[in-house]
Amino acid sequence: MLTSVRSLLAATALAGAFAATPALAQEAPEETPDVTVTGSVTGVTDYRFRGIGLSGGDFAIQGGLTLNSKPGIYVGAWASSLEDSPVYGEVELDIFAGWTGQVTDAIAADVGVTYYAYPSKDPGAGPSDVWEFYGKLKPTVGPVGMTFAVYYSPDQASLGGGDNLYLSADASAGIPNTPVSLSAHVGYTDGFLTYTADGDAFDYSLGASITVLGGLSFGVSYVGVDGPGGPAWDGITDDTVVASLGYAF
Repeated sequence: MLTSVRSLLAATALAGAFAATPALAQEAPEETPDVTVTGSVTGVTDYRFRGIGLSGGDFAIQGGLTLNSKPGIYVGAWASSLEDSPVYGEVELDIFAGWTGQVTDAIAADVGVTYYAYPSKDPGAGPSDVWEFYGKLKPTVGPVGMTFAVYYSPDQASLGGGDNLYLSADASAGIPNTPVSLSAHVGYTDGFLTYTADGDAFDYSLGASITVLGGLSFGVSYVGVDGPGGPAWDGITDDTVVASLGYAF
């Protein structure tokens, strides 16, 4: 973040102006809009979802928009390109809604639901869309922001009639007096959405990013996940380095 510093000369002149003129009514603070729109567009060298490669190790373009309300209720959509397949097609579209707000001065909460849709899948390829509910606690300790999250997909046809649980912990912190941030993530999957024989898996990542020119950022991260390995799984469960270039507003 850039900090605007008023010069001593300007401060002195301003003080003199107030001393020479009658006092004026202070301007009312600007109110927070009832509704705001935020969004992003990002290019990544590999689309990794909970450690699993969904773009086959190839470049993916991603972006989304979120409508945020003053009470904390939000709705939005996010999309990414995929490695083309009959069941999932070439596009993932996530539609989500929820509520977020402060529980205490140092802890925020976020609860909601996401619908994962695959609009370009082949007709008759079988069910692929997934419903998932989530809850997050986001404590802040000094310069470190953390997120502890639970994601749960109930029984549904696209999960083979089973369910799926995902637990994750994330931490991030900016390096003082620099535009650089560091991040770490660990996650655990139990259920249908794994590539391991026993139905559970761990994933993790370590990353760094730099933000310049407002919302423009460049990032790089190392991503790993449990998996069977071997050439047949290249681009899906092999450890990799992912670079990203994005703009958020």
